[in-house]
Amino acid sequence: MRVLVVEDDRVLADAVARGLRQSALAVDVAYDGDQARERVGVTRYDVVVLDRDLPEVSGDEVCREIVDRWSGDVRVLMMTGAADVRSRVTGLNLGADDYLPKPFAFPELVARVQALLRRSAPALAPVLHGGGVTLDPARFQVRREGREIRLTAKEFAVLRVMLAAGGAVVSAEELLERAWDENADGFTNSMRTVVASLRKKLGPPSVIETLVGVGYRIR
Repeated sequence: MRVLVVEDDRVLADAVARGLRQSALAVDVAYDGDQARERVGVTRYDVVVLDRDLPEVSGDEVCREIVDRWSGDVRVLMMTGAADVRSRVTGLNLGADDYLPKPFAFPELVARVQALLRRSAPALAPVLHGGGVTLDPARFQVRREGREIRLTAKEFAVLRVMLAAGGAVVSAEELLERAWDENADGFTNSMRTVVASLRKKLGPPSVIETLVGVGYRIR
């Protein structure tokens, strides 16, 4: 799942990004409104965590562009130091899906992002199932036929994308887009390595089917 964090306080932005990555999310960061507009112009994010009080190009303007460009396919969590009712109402009326006043508790931020991910298009179930495998994003837990399986954050992210496809084929390009951030090198074997490791941990019989030249699916 792909998330964009937009925050001009670099320390806070990087801390939020690190924390979300620990929750098996692919996270890009923009430190101002111009960078944010550039990124949302070329990448469809599942959730944008957006500071409203950005210099130059405001968070309000970025929010409008997201709503206009992606027509509700991208969820926006707006953050701001203003916690009064009028500010929250204004932010929501711009098209934001949720509103989080600063300062905030990080577990609440993660929970709100996960809730918005479940409302992404198409909407995801709170717990994903497929091939006898159950994945619970809120608990960072994977089970196969009752057996708990410990995965790395990247393995968890890849499995989540595959299960979210509901049995449809997921191409290598889509896996890179949804489970890796913008710093991923599409010419490395990292994706194949992760899929191989995931297949081994899930155990026999394999639930991940490889369609050569096409992609992967859960069967």
